[in-house]
Amino acid sequence: DGEPPRQRVTGTLVLAVFSAVLGSLQFGYNIGVINAPQKVIEQSYNETWLGRQGPEGPSSIPPGTLTTLWALSVAIFSVGGMISSFLIGVVSQWLGRKRAMLVNNILAVLGGTLMGLANAAASYEMLILGRFLIGAYSGLTSGLVPMYVGEIAPTHLRGALGTLNQLAIVIGILIAQVTGPGLMSAPTRPVPPAPAPGGPLPSRDSSSQVFLVERAGRRTLHLLGLAGMCGCAILMTVALLLLERVPAMSYVSIVAIFGFVAFFEIGPGPIPWFIVAELFSQGPRPAAMAVAGFSNWTCNFIIGMGFQYIAVGQGGAGPP
Repeated sequence: DGEPPRQRVTGTLVLAVFSAVLGSLQFGYNIGVINAPQKVIEQSYNETWLGRQGPEGPSSIPPGTLTTLWALSVAIFSVGGMISSFLIGVVSQWLGRKRAMLVNNILAVLGGTLMGLANAAASYEMLILGRFLIGAYSGLTSGLVPMYVGEIAPTHLRGALGTLNQLAIVIGILIAQVTGPGLMSAPTRPVPPAPAPGGPLPSRDSSSQVFLVERAGRRTLHLLGLAGMCGCAILMTVALLLLERVPAMSYVSIVAIFGFVAFFEIGPGPIPWFIVAELFSQGPRPAAMAVAGFSNWTCNFIIGMGFQYIAVGQGGAGPP
């Protein structure tokens, strides 16, 4: 067919890419898994706090303390990612890309074990430490996987295969959102709300992005996604402002949310993960991925730590 052998898609390539992006699926799952059981975790924190205070202590955990513990449980994930993202270059050069991804799974196992045993041990410190370790795992994964896939992919498929990293992330988020309410709705628990309306959408949009990236180009899709997100954010703001006077605006806000997520997955979601690996040669690539990863995780930490306080300050959902 006139195509050199190294450009062909082989079974080994498919297996290597699939195995690598499984780490990103774990990353995505741990992004979304903390949301559904929020009330259950807060109740566990309250019971642990009361048990430590003894019978003479207060009747419930102070709301400010509960808000801080919950915000820390969410944001510590990003702290682990921030720290480990600095080590992407060192680890990838020391162990190599493939071996580094294999060794990185130790952090995932330790983090999952601590989180799983936290309730039985009546220790919110174990859950927070587990979130930190799984965040450290995700920080390394966010740099190692795109770098590895970008280096083994044929040139004409590098963009398409690079988007599989984001696809795996949003599938992991989807799994967390779909399974979370089911796991929490035991007979002794109140039935939780349905998953977020934008939950299933990213996986569909990310899968279509695999076919768009090589045809439309990175820059075009990225700018289109940013412009669409801006427009949807404005539309959602206007709809929420007019909601009390025009009840139909609730449907407009739902459309705006779906549109925002869709435009995010067109460009700003997947492209930054692999464009850094394409912009730099193999020598400086690990350092560039470390800087990009640190930027991403810093923003995640700011959002994770600040959102709960903003929600409580605005009269939204907060601790009881």
